[in-house]
Amino acid sequence: MRQLAAIAFIAWLGTGNPHGQSAGAPALPDVKVEKQPGCGCCEIWARHMRTAGFKVTVTEAADVDAMKRKHGIPDNLRSCHTSVVGNYRVEGHVPVDVVKKMLAEKPAVSGIAVAGMPLGSPGMEAGSRVEPYNVVSFDAQGRQRIYASISK
Repeated sequence: MRQLAAIAFIAWLGTGNPHGQSAGAPALPDVKVEKQPGCGCCEIWARHMRTAGFKVTVTEAADVDAMKRKHGIPDNLRSCHTSVVGNYRVEGHVPVDVVKKMLAEKPAVSGIAVAGMPLGSPGMEAGSRVEPYNVVSFDAQGRQRIYASISK
């Protein structure tokens, strides 16, 4: 009987945990990626997020410029894909640890972005080569600041 109770308790602990997180960890929001048609590096970035426990859906945007305007992505921060993560926008090849940092800190910004497609960023891997790059936060008033610097 005790074994049955223990098994039931362990099974209960595993319920309601769709993202494979440890017990007590806050639930990760779904990630909705809109990308340029045919772009493969966007799919690799989506896999990077899935591996970290996020549920990710990917769609192709018929009009990429209109999609980026709709999400308020500043022209100078644009990349090949735009994601909605909770209440935030995540533009381009942002590392998952920086996305999780933003979700934990809850800064008063619209989102974060990695402009362009820097070598070595998630989805743009090239062996051990990494170009240093910045993750920039942006808000609806047009303010931008460096949120994280990557130089591995």
